[in-house]
Amino acid sequence: MELPENIDGLVKAQNDADSTAFASFFTEHATVFDEGSSYTGRDEIKHWIQEATEKYNMQVAPIDFTQNGTKGTLSVETSGTFPGSPAVMQYHLAMENGLISSLKITG
Repeated sequence: MELPENIDGLVKAQNDADSTAFASFFTEHATVFDEGSSYTGRDEIKHWIQEATEKYNMQVAPIDFTQNGTKGTLSVETSGTFPGSPAVMQYHLAMENGLISSLKITG
C-alpha cells in the first residue's frame, strides 16, 4: 500500500522509536487524543509518543488509508507489550499544509 509521504514518515518514525521525527510531522499547535488524554504542541506530542513507545514497545503496520480533502483515516495493526496485542487501531487525522493538525486514536 502506498501512503502519502507525511503519513509514511509518521509510521516509520513511530516504528523507529524516533519521537523527534514523529513530532516533526505535526503542526506547531497540533493536538493528539489518545486513551482519554490530549497532548498539544510538538513537545507534548514528542513526550507522549516517547513514553508510549517505551512503555509498550509498539510497532505499527498500516492496513488501510483513506483521505478526503484534509481529513484521513489510517488503520494500523499495533503490536507491543500491552493487553490484547496485536490490536487494530484507527488514526483519525486532520491535515494542514502537509502537516498533521489533529490525531485521534481509536481502537
